[in-house]
Amino acid sequence: MPMHLEGSCRCGAVRFAFDSHTPYPYQRCYCSICRKSAGGGGYAINIMGVADTLKVEGRPAILMWHATIDGREGSATRHFCRHCGTPLWVSDDQWPELIHPFASCIDTSLPVPPARVHLLLRDKAAWVEPQIGPDDECYDGYPKSSIEDWHKQRGLWVE
Repeated sequence: MPMHLEGSCRCGAVRFAFDSHTPYPYQRCYCSICRKSAGGGGYAINIMGVADTLKVEGRPAILMWHATIDGREGSATRHFCRHCGTPLWVSDDQWPELIHPFASCIDTSLPVPPARVHLLLRDKAAWVEPQIGPDDECYDGYPKSSIEDWHKQRGLWVE
């Protein structure tokens, strides 16, 4: 049984719930998009959810945008609250079966990951000093392992 997670925006206009096989918030993304739109620590953390389980209250309060990447509109749709600006989740037509909620807006207690992956370190802000643990992995770009792979390799996939 996947883990049922609930989240909300800061002002309470949006509440949502979904199921996740991959609830460990282990990836810290330092790209300029995540950092500037959702990264209080100089990075943002996404988890992964099953798109067809997503239930949303307050949908009229949600706005969406697509970041520009290399001069073109990116495929990822970023959902956020129009009232308070809270980043909620990312979806992408390339993976319609998935959503990627920001761990920062999840209200359910998330499990603590045994290690972390720091990705897109080449894009980190100069003031950011990553807190890298002894078992953490670091990448200037993207890791080869997907969120699913990472969870399964460590026996953390929630059936």
